[in-house]
Amino acid sequence: MTTIAPDTASLAALEAGFEAAVAADERIEPRDWMPDAYRASLVRQIAQHAHSEIIGMQPEANWITRAPSLRRKAILMAKVQDEAGHGLYLYSAAETLGVGRDELLDKLHSGRQKYSSIFNYPTLTWADVGAIGWLVDGAAITNQVPLCRCSYGPYARAMVRVCKEESFHQRQGYELLLALSRGTDAQHAMAQDAVDRWWWPSLMMFGPPDDESAHSARSMAWKIKRHSNDELRQRFVDICVPQAESLGLTLPDPDLTWNERRGHWDFGPIDWDEFREVLKGNGPCNEQRIDQRRRAHEDGAWVRDAAAAYAAKHGEGNR
Repeated sequence: MTTIAPDTASLAALEAGFEAAVAADERIEPRDWMPDAYRASLVRQIAQHAHSEIIGMQPEANWITRAPSLRRKAILMAKVQDEAGHGLYLYSAAETLGVGRDELLDKLHSGRQKYSSIFNYPTLTWADVGAIGWLVDGAAITNQVPLCRCSYGPYARAMVRVCKEESFHQRQGYELLLALSRGTDAQHAMAQDAVDRWWWPSLMMFGPPDDESAHSARSMAWKIKRHSNDELRQRFVDICVPQAESLGLTLPDPDLTWNERRGHWDFGPIDWDEFREVLKGNGPCNEQRIDQRRRAHEDGAWVRDAAAAYAAKHGEGNR
């Protein structure tokens, strides 16, 4: 089958229709015409999001066998399973754009696509599970709730369920830290240490400053994103400051000050050199994370082959 490219006039009409649909807050669906750059931007963002979900299973899965109680173990197992499900939703959304899951995973394993820098930090104590839930998942919710109104339909619909589950994860993390903070002096110190280590990487999760972001402006123009990196980061800080006070924990930023004029909390400078180094692959756990992901993919090859063989056999039996 030969695809005939539209002529100049037809292309202009398609582009005008696309822009009008986006401006009217209508959803773009897989069979709708869309600019190649819009499609490429979606593939990049959704793939990075999906990769982050499955890589993000690793830091917490590290503590499943060492959870301090059966209740905590069950909660953590459910959360890690949720993250796997989020990856499934998102890879499926990416497939509606004409890109195969195998291709995306190959790009992840070869370093040609990224995942969130936050997952390249180690989980040193049990309190890190709480800090990840409160801070990392809290940052994810701040970033992802607006994606429920993303202009691309499959991505927006996937995010509705993802955000509901992430809300549970955030509350679980908050509750865990609260229990530790109100425990023994050693438990309180462990919770404080975890928050000290995860606070700044959590702020980096929103991406570089707006004036250094290569994709943010275009994504906002197409309503893939609804808010800039810096807007979302400020919103997150404003949410976390009173929560930290309720927890009885201190955020590790001596510059945190309420700005009456702006109606927001001012916060100190972020170490963007650290952020760039982690993105380059020089973080504490970059090599470990991707090696484990490759190994898990290779070890699971027989499952994929068996599922494909069953599907083929099942399909033949129905014909």
